[in-house]
Amino acid sequence: MKTTEHIKLPHGSLEKQTTTLNFGPTHPATHGVFQNIVELDGERVMDATQTVGYIHRAFEKIAERRPLYQITTLLDRMNYCSSPINDMGWHITCEKLLKIKTPKRVDYLRIIIMELARISDHLICNSIVGVDSGAYTGFLYVMQYREHIYEIYEEVCGSRLTTNIGRIGGFERNFTNIAFEKLEKFIKEWPVVLKEFENLFTRNRIFMERTIGVGPIAADRALNYGFTGPNLRAAGVDYDVRVHTPYSSYEDFDFTIPVGTTGDCYDRFLVRNQEMWQSLHLIKQAYQKVQEFKGADAEVFHADIPEYYLPDKKDVYTKMEALIYHFKIIMGETDIPPGELYSAVEGGNGELGFYLISDGGRTPYRLHFRRPCFIYYQAFTELIKGGMLSDAVITMSSLNIIAGEMDA
Repeated sequence: MKTTEHIKLPHGSLEKQTTTLNFGPTHPATHGVFQNIVELDGERVMDATQTVGYIHRAFEKIAERRPLYQITTLLDRMNYCSSPINDMGWHITCEKLLKIKTPKRVDYLRIIIMELARISDHLICNSIVGVDSGAYTGFLYVMQYREHIYEIYEEVCGSRLTTNIGRIGGFERNFTNIAFEKLEKFIKEWPVVLKEFENLFTRNRIFMERTIGVGPIAADRALNYGFTGPNLRAAGVDYDVRVHTPYSSYEDFDFTIPVGTTGDCYDRFLVRNQEMWQSLHLIKQAYQKVQEFKGADAEVFHADIPEYYLPDKKDVYTKMEALIYHFKIIMGETDIPPGELYSAVEGGNGELGFYLISDGGRTPYRLHFRRPCFIYYQAFTELIKGGMLSDAVITMSSLNIIAGEMDA
């Protein structure tokens, strides 16, 4: 901390001193990778400048040298709090380019996984907002249920955080009975836990005083910045990609879009809480639809696309066609059709988009990720200016800025 400016007051008899503070990157609230150079008048924020790129890994450039299916592992490392949504969004983008139609059962299984990931993402965000307001109990209560979600991931694909879940056209393997048993257990137990979490915070006087009126943004300003997701809906705009541009058969489901009014930390908290209830409602519907498939239909977990989907290992050893497809996919020797498209899904943080250009080669000619966290961080100065330094911490948490997604 150092003195940076002396401001003479009108009569010249006194001087007003401001200080510059490095809020991050080593501060715990900034995850070790966000730097904010904050100008303070006492504890009040006068101005702030953000620095991004501390963990920039050039994912878009790396993707230009990788076949489509190998790009999935990069996306896991963007918003790692809900990595399956990143994976599914990318697979849907590839399927649009390749003109692949996925079976309904695949769509419903994807919705189960994506909505579990949304709950996990919102659970982390809202519990950390509680921690930053001085309430640790809510975090401890709900975090074990994030582990239950990870156990479902693990049963489906073998991984927990960076899942590499799914494939172009569907999933690597069918869901096991154990996966469905774990899902049923989660569906049964989660409502009680979420209700208890809400009871700890929603009408808690200290929490309300720490969040109401803190870090607000009006709907028009949010739209001008390019806000999407819960942060935009908290400002009163009911934009949701799942409804505006349905994908993965979301049009077959009944759910509502929670919206707020003021766009402050409290509304962002409430919107995410309500979205967890809606995600649970979607999971129940999707699971019911999956159970309606019988016989051979109940074994379908990917589209019939041998050019892009790895064959069974036993077929590789016994069938020439399977061996050829296996070799071409593994070695990245399958040409993709030329084209240019933009595809988006409703990520945990907002609209996660993929702008893909193919020149007909074996890898993307150009690939750009629309990362919602990168957009939110541009507005951070406006949200915290004039407020207290302690409010800057909780504002950052309520925006749910994930470093891996912001820098990419």
